[in-house]
Amino acid sequence: MADLRVLVVGCGNMGASHAEAYHGMAGVEICGLVARGDTRRRLNARLGGGYPEFIDFAQALAVTRPDAVCLTTWPDTHEPYALAALAAGCHLFIEKPLATTVAGAERVIAAARAAGRQVVVGYILRHHPSWRQFVELARGLGKPLVMRMNLNQQSHGAMWDVHRNLMQSLSPIVDCGVHYLDVMCQMTESEPIGVSAIGARLSDALPPEMYNYGQLQVRFADGSVGWYEAGWGPMISETAFFVKDVIGPLGAVSIVARQAAGASDNVDAHTRTESLRIHYAQLDGANRFVRPDRWIDCQDEPDHLALCLSEQRYFLQAIREGLDLGRHWQDAVNSLRVVLAADEAVRSQKTVTLGRKGS
Repeated sequence: MADLRVLVVGCGNMGASHAEAYHGMAGVEICGLVARGDTRRRLNARLGGGYPEFIDFAQALAVTRPDAVCLTTWPDTHEPYALAALAAGCHLFIEKPLATTVAGAERVIAAARAAGRQVVVGYILRHHPSWRQFVELARGLGKPLVMRMNLNQQSHGAMWDVHRNLMQSLSPIVDCGVHYLDVMCQMTESEPIGVSAIGARLSDALPPEMYNYGQLQVRFADGSVGWYEAGWGPMISETAFFVKDVIGPLGAVSIVARQAAGASDNVDAHTRTESLRIHYAQLDGANRFVRPDRWIDCQDEPDHLALCLSEQRYFLQAIREGLDLGRHWQDAVNSLRVVLAADEAVRSQKTVTLGRKGS
């Protein structure tokens, strides 16, 4: 079977990681690197050189005629670039979020169905064995669940430039929040029905309408509730950047990433679990705990590159085997729907009620 020819569009942090995964992956050939700045040249040199380079996406698409596109550009380009790739008959790997609006995400999915092409959204936590175990343990805690999560990033230097560019179109609770809302939906297996949120603009270096700190609270149809917090910038505290904690009637399970403390701008720290702590709520007649907490050490965890490689193997499998991605697509739209509703709640200072499926 011929190699899958992939055009990598966007050569920054995630684009470089996915390109590196493709570079060492059997059955895949990079047919071009696309970026407006010099990131494409730096990435090409890192990969040994020899890959065609392009500044313009449309030109690259026409010249290389790829089988698939890996799209890791700024969020406000996702929808038009995705639609162009699908119209050209390409399969698509796209970093989250799928689009900057729910309607845009639905247009991309509709185009994929019409073209008969596969679209995989980069939900990297779904490929992490310890995070999958975290979800399964949370499902065993009974209902309702209380889910407490955050990812604050004390960014500076080049990372502050990246975050300011991202905030030209999306707030932190939208950009990062889709990951953690996806996790919450997996844990509850229930429909989100309402969102409240607050936010604050902590820097004059942002667009006037943008905020770089936000916190959302989401309610689910089964009575579960979730909380997610995200802030970016040089003023953000390192004290509590990594909270991943779930409570249910039967106890609690938490990710305890001891060594990740103080490393909020390190992308590897964002997925690191290191250990899981399971707490059992059962009491004896004297109200003493029947069982001590149990620790699960997560040894030999995959690093960021290994997780990207896992994502790309899944993308290749989806194409080669014609996997049914309907649930994957719906989950991507649903998690985006929640975080965009949270963004609306920040701006309107009102709770947003989410429409039921089919309503």
